Amino acid sequence: MNSTLETLKMRLAEVVDLQRAAALLSWEQQTYMPSGGAKARSEQLATLQGLSHRLFIADEIGGLINDLKNTSAQWDYDTDEASLLRLVERQYERERKIPSQLVAELASTTALAQEAWALARQNDDYPVFQPHLQKVIELTRQQAECFAPYENLYDPLLDKYEPGMKTSEVQMMFDGMKEELIQLVDAINSRSDEVSNTILYGEFDIEQQREFGLRVAKQFGYDLKRGRLDETLHPFCTHFSIDDVRITTRFDNEFLPSALFGTMHEVGHALYEQGISPKLDRTGMDTGVSLGVHESQSRLWENLVGRSRPFWNHYFPQLQTFFPDAFSTVTQDEFYRAINRSEPSLIRVEADEVTYNLHIIIRFELELDLLSGDLHLNDLPSAWVEKYKDYLGVAPNNDSDGVLQDIHWSIGAIGYFATYTIGNLLSVQLFDCARKEIEDLDADISQGDFDALLHWLRENIHCHGSKFTPGELVKRITGNSMDSRPYLNYLHNKYREIYKL
Repeated sequence: MNSTLETLKMRLAEVVDLQRAAALLSWEQQTYMPSGGAKARSEQLATLQGLSHRLFIADEIGGLINDLKNTSAQWDYDTDEASLLRLVERQYERERKIPSQLVAELASTTALAQEAWALARQNDDYPVFQPHLQKVIELTRQQAECFAPYENLYDPLLDKYEPGMKTSEVQMMFDGMKEELIQLVDAINSRSDEVSNTILYGEFDIEQQREFGLRVAKQFGYDLKRGRLDETLHPFCTHFSIDDVRITTRFDNEFLPSALFGTMHEVGHALYEQGISPKLDRTGMDTGVSLGVHESQSRLWENLVGRSRPFWNHYFPQLQTFFPDAFSTVTQDEFYRAINRSEPSLIRVEADEVTYNLHIIIRFELELDLLSGDLHLNDLPSAWVEKYKDYLGVAPNNDSDGVLQDIHWSIGAIGYFATYTIGNLLSVQLFDCARKEIEDLDADISQGDFDALLHWLRENIHCHGSKFTPGELVKRITGNSMDSRPYLNYLHNKYREIYKL
């Protein structure tokens, strides 16, 4: 046994423990903490984040990395040891460029910003949030500047969530998709009368929604002995170990899809974290490789499974027993078309598959303008409205449905949004591979049997944690790089049938 490697693992475990403690405090802030606790919580998070950062960038870690590089030639590339060294060296070099004081200040600032955002959204009061957002952007810009020189100031922020990806790559990807998506939206709008989703509005008991959602979650494979479901303003998944992976959702007693598909989405994230090899626990490799790959899992379960005909072959009769007043006289085909209705809308998390990526492109472009200084925060709400008019033909009447709808900027997650579209693209590439390798996958799904699919995902994606880069992982599974064409073809084929285009 290599004593240097064991020492490095012990030091990394201490860092991971502090990060997970901070994550636990963040989860509790968004679920149960009284609003009056925000100031103290901001100080606690600043302490934990600053301390974990100082421990990680210590000279001792750098020395251990250098010592191991001398012996790493003995390790095969795919081994846990070689992968750990590659990952830690990359993260060490990145984090050494950021002052620990800046890390702590950003943690404190975002904790307060979250509370201001929640209040502003509740009261439709953007000015309450604006000064907090101003400080978040200033600190984020400072953080990005630590990585100069760069092609684009946005590059270091994107790299945090999608390692190795450049802003120019995202811009090229979005430019290649945008016009085709807008054309598909227009084609569907011309036949909007083909599909109605009025059956999804009504009175839906929240406890019944919770029970049905948990039934699906458990059958997908979510282990509630190692997880739980709570309510928040903005749904998310978080984890404190491989054996403690929690999800949240948002219930609407007048619109069924919010919690139904929100729960499926977060379960997709949770299955990834619960499926990581225990051998990687507390090493820093015990989490998803990137947010794009992570999002591919949530979108796969939410859309490719949860919005499919085979899925509702099994679950629609059950849904009718849960909500007989709403669905007893509704056909399965009517329900399938309703949950897949495509229509330009204001809220990203409730957007259909066709329009969803336009929501992401809008946010990505606004972030670039904010960081570059081309867009002032005073003008952000109106810029949001104009882009929604241009890309989706709709505009919010208030800031709660506009610039205040997402939590991301309040938590400092600038550079994050592009990963949602990356996840959409990868979800189809990966699901296509699973379909080729799993015999009668649609038949399994029609019977509510997800064992083969989950096993395939665990073997090919989940168990590896962050051992490989996103590009390496996708290449290993699909034999190709990320490609938008399979996803665009999927949308065309699915919605051509639904809307009889």
